[in-house]
Amino acid sequence: MVTSITAIILTYNEEKHIARCIRNVKEFTESVYVIDSFSTDGTCEIATSLGAIVVQHTFVNQAQQFQWALDNCDITSDWILRLDADEYLSAELICEIKSVLPTLPENISGCDMPRDVVFMGKHLKWGKRKSLRLLRLWRNGAAYVEQRWMDEHCILKYGDTYHLKSLFFDDNRNGLTEWTTKHNKYANREIIVLLNEHYSFGNSDAVLKIRNRRKSIYYSLPMFLRSHIYFIARYIFLLGFLDGVPGLVWHILQAFWYRFLIDAKLKEMYNEIGEVPDKDDVVAYIKNNYHIDVAKIDL
Repeated sequence: MVTSITAIILTYNEEKHIARCIRNVKEFTESVYVIDSFSTDGTCEIATSLGAIVVQHTFVNQAQQFQWALDNCDITSDWILRLDADEYLSAELICEIKSVLPTLPENISGCDMPRDVVFMGKHLKWGKRKSLRLLRLWRNGAAYVEQRWMDEHCILKYGDTYHLKSLFFDDNRNGLTEWTTKHNKYANREIIVLLNEHYSFGNSDAVLKIRNRRKSIYYSLPMFLRSHIYFIARYIFLLGFLDGVPGLVWHILQAFWYRFLIDAKLKEMYNEIGEVPDKDDVVAYIKNNYHIDVAKIDL
């Protein structure tokens, strides 16, 4: 039985990545939709030249943009694949999808797949307990995207999940300047989610609360010490050092730029509004310093 797949890729100024991504998925998909947020570089031209269907739509957040694509694009294929522009599937995963999808029973509505990171040109194989598994492939109409400001997941409406074995990769080539800028913004978001557990100033359902509790062990450790423990656990005990210089840079940045920065920003906030601030002071601080109105976002 022939199984058709449509890939959906969200873009904004992705000319460094989009050709690689489209060529990768065209090996096994029927069509490729690029949902672009009015890029100012050559993203749309490159995508069009490679046969992708380019649709432009104003960006609000990742979740809204992808759900808009599901609701508005004329997708007639049997399956839908979600992929970010800086991601691509391994040759082994492409072969696995081609062989497995036509054999899946009707009760299987989606497939999750393990994702690893390529950093500074190297596949990082160490420093983690296991690869992150994400639902990225599902039967047409069988899934939706959680409408969240961050940490959005694709969720099956019905049926069971098949676990693909081969990897896909996150391989961003924008460099360390872009990486540190992006993770500075991620640090702000992480702080808001963390504070929401105590102040409840944003929407948060039971599923997300379970995810946040998984971080509770880390955040129960002393501020500033926990980033050092994180580094030692991943770089030493989980053998991150085996990935050489890229592994060293990755784990130092993850621990002492991203996670240490979260603690530093929290300390900065407490110095300004007190160690035990009330909810109104926290909301005002976030709005004035991070330019985010927490009353208008889903966490």
